[in-house]
Amino acid sequence: MSFIAVDKDSDFPIQNLPYGVFSTKEQPRPRIGVAIGDQVLDLSAIKHLFDGPILSKQHHVFDQPTLNRFMALGWEAWTEARALLQKLLSHKEPTLRDNVELRKRAFVPQASAIMHLPAEIGDYTDFYSSRQHATNVGVMFRGKENALMPNWLHLPVGYHGRASSVVVSGTPIRRPLGQMRPDDAKPPVFGACKLLDIELEMAFFVGPGNKPGEAVPISEAHKHIFGMVLMNDWSARDIQKWEYVPLGPFLGKSFGTTISPWVVTMEALMPFALPNPIQDPRPLPYLCDDQPYTFDINLFVAIKGDGMSKPANICHSNFKHMYWTMKQQLAHHTVNGCNLRPGDLLASGTISGPDPENFGSMLELSWKGTKAIDLGHGQSRKFLQDGDEVVITGYCQGNGYRVGFGECSGKVLPARPV
Repeated sequence: MSFIAVDKDSDFPIQNLPYGVFSTKEQPRPRIGVAIGDQVLDLSAIKHLFDGPILSKQHHVFDQPTLNRFMALGWEAWTEARALLQKLLSHKEPTLRDNVELRKRAFVPQASAIMHLPAEIGDYTDFYSSRQHATNVGVMFRGKENALMPNWLHLPVGYHGRASSVVVSGTPIRRPLGQMRPDDAKPPVFGACKLLDIELEMAFFVGPGNKPGEAVPISEAHKHIFGMVLMNDWSARDIQKWEYVPLGPFLGKSFGTTISPWVVTMEALMPFALPNPIQDPRPLPYLCDDQPYTFDINLFVAIKGDGMSKPANICHSNFKHMYWTMKQQLAHHTVNGCNLRPGDLLASGTISGPDPENFGSMLELSWKGTKAIDLGHGQSRKFLQDGDEVVITGYCQGNGYRVGFGECSGKVLPARPV
């Protein structure tokens, strides 16, 4: 238990302690914090308390406006920090609990915190690691016989995304303009995207990187994975459909990607690890790993349209449905010698499960626009309308507590005038 009051349904008990970057109106300088209950613990205010063998020499990392330098220290430093934070926040420990002046400086209500991107993201890679999602999309566009491409069961398929348009939760997303070909019998047209979609994803931040020309073996991959966030990788389906042959996603994806502000560490998630999925055919040796690294994370997507009093849930999925693990993604990403760097972001791809309620995109939920998604109160959608707010949430359920991620939200603004 913590001396900070934590509601049983809070995403942020002492078992979680995710990292984020925040500021306040009174102190506009972005700084690193940890979420506990409805409070943020300002690590720059307590940096002098990190007295372990690694962090006693690295106090400067807690004065940074991003998590990059802390991420770069590696898993021994992360473990040391977590152990101290859990001790300091324990109801039995007087150091913070009984120091009124220090508590006044160190704690900020989350309600008054302005959240920022947790890291400077140098590169962003989006994978395509849900077999159900890949199968659903393949059936729609190629038929059941050719649903999965020949390489899909042999390697984690991915593409290089656009890091500059990754934004923190709460940032509005403007409907993109682009080139489309709605009628295959006519020339392409230019205009506002009409088939704007969400993609329920999760992503992880890279800690220590690797040198160019060197690979991270899968047995060491966990030491390079700092923690996870929720993600909405917004997708302009009509723009993407016309442009993606032969090189894949471009303008249909690069206009906006939203992530949640709190990074939940892998140490907090390990109690919820599950056995990895059985992969048939068995991957090549560099992708083989028997240590459980699949996670039981409940995921929800809701839409709040104009005039709606509260969001309506449209999807309940789970991260455990992923076919390729994060360790496999990282090992594959580096096997050719590609160098990852601290703060790089690697995403899962759309997370869909076996049942229609588990489908992680409106493309699947509406089955390519052939059926309506009911929002209640006379409202329905096939794709997103202007003014719609999309809210993604997720948590792991423990015994009497939950380890959650907060919100990943964004509101659709109208396209700019042509």
